[in-house]
Amino acid sequence: MSIKLFDLTGKVVVITGAGRGFGRAMALGMARAGAQVVASDIDKASAEETAQKVKDEGGDALALGVDTADRETCAALVKSTVTQYGHLDVMICNAAVDVIKPAEELEEAEWDWIVDVGLKGYFNCAQLAARQMLVQNTGGSIVMTSSLASNIGIPGLVAYAAAKGGVNQLVRTMAVEWAQRGIRVNAIAPGYSENIMIGAGSTHADAQKEQQIRTFTPMGRRCRVEELVGPAIFLASDASSYVTGAILAVDGGYTAM
Repeated sequence: MSIKLFDLTGKVVVITGAGRGFGRAMALGMARAGAQVVASDIDKASAEETAQKVKDEGGDALALGVDTADRETCAALVKSTVTQYGHLDVMICNAAVDVIKPAEELEEAEWDWIVDVGLKGYFNCAQLAARQMLVQNTGGSIVMTSSLASNIGIPGLVAYAAAKGGVNQLVRTMAVEWAQRGIRVNAIAPGYSENIMIGAGSTHADAQKEQQIRTFTPMGRRCRVEELVGPAIFLASDASSYVTGAILAVDGGYTAM
């Protein structure tokens, strides 16, 4: 198999939540694979930092401020991408938020925020990207960031887990609907990583939590953010041309236990 199957030259890749963590790592990785990158984030300044890092390496990037829970800004994301580059080939739905609380303490507003960003936001971006891909008649790839929390129960993550479980079903259903029209839909499900979501710092600073993670992860460590790049490029590229509806675990063996 030629390594050129992983080449993204000429492809336009949109990434939500690209201002930090996995999103920034994927933006840099996609650019290194040849893609033109649209880095979007609710914090436009952080998206601009990501885009500048891509440019500093000789890549081509556009930064946009986008709240994925707001459908109008998602539509503007797709429109701005097409205006800048003429087409859209890959949508990576990655933006997510979390509040770690026992289920009985979670507020309705917190539930709404987590699900609006992490599930409705994925639907917004995937649907609008697919509509553009169908107009182009070129096919495309949609990649969503799921989580091991979509498959196992983790205390304190009730809304996040529900959103990620919904993401898995979005992937499967959209994949089946669009398979014969050239659009592939897949997800990456990371395990515990060195990238700590905003709001989760205190939980993950606990030594007992760290020991639990190492004990239940067969590889005995957290995922490094750059370790998501290869799987993302695989699902974005022609290397995965016959893969759709898949949830790819990138969790150090956690869900194999």
